[in-house]
Amino acid sequence: MVTRKLTRSRDDKMLCGVAAGLAKYLGIDPTIMRLIWVVAVLLPGPNLIIGLVYLVLCFLMPLESSGAPA
Repeated sequence: MVTRKLTRSRDDKMLCGVAAGLAKYLGIDPTIMRLIWVVAVLLPGPNLIIGLVYLVLCFLMPLESSGAPA
């Protein structure tokens, strides 16, 4: 059984790597996830909450491991 772990992307990031990490976890293209975040923030309504969720995830999601031996 393969367990997936929700982590921020180390290599494929624009701001904090949250969107790329979520995209990898969900198995979709990171560009699509970034577009979803941008549209959600720009739409009227709970856009401030969506922005705050991104910031919280930026601090709470762990950074993925480098994969290189230490």
